[in-house]
Amino acid sequence: MTRTAVVLLSGGLDSATVLAIARSEGFEIVALSFRYGQRHGVEIAAAQIVAKRAGVRRHVVADIDLRVFGGSALTSDIAVPKGRTALEMSEGIPITYVPARNTIFLSYALALAEVSGASDIYLGVNSLD
Repeated sequence: MTRTAVVLLSGGLDSATVLAIARSEGFEIVALSFRYGQRHGVEIAAAQIVAKRAGVRRHVVADIDLRVFGGSALTSDIAVPKGRTALEMSEGIPITYVPARNTIFLSYALALAEVSGASDIYLGVNSLD
């Protein structure tokens, strides 16, 4: 019997690695990506390429709007800092952090897991998230 897992797939290195781990553990993959009001659509395009190359069973792209909360340079008109030193980048929560994004994403992943018959959910995140 084939086991199914939902993989939250942003198109970045962390989520692509997690997808590869899930596949190596024998899971059939249902990928989940989000258009959440982020400034750049390149994430979705990258996720679609990763999903296709990995042969996922289904790739869902959910539209939600996290801009309503504000508080992040990814979802509002706050400037993204450029040219920071490694020390500056290591201090505090970055302005690109989107409040509760991963918690919200996990809620959607749980719903998709229920309707997909998935037993597992995979998520790759940065330690600051």
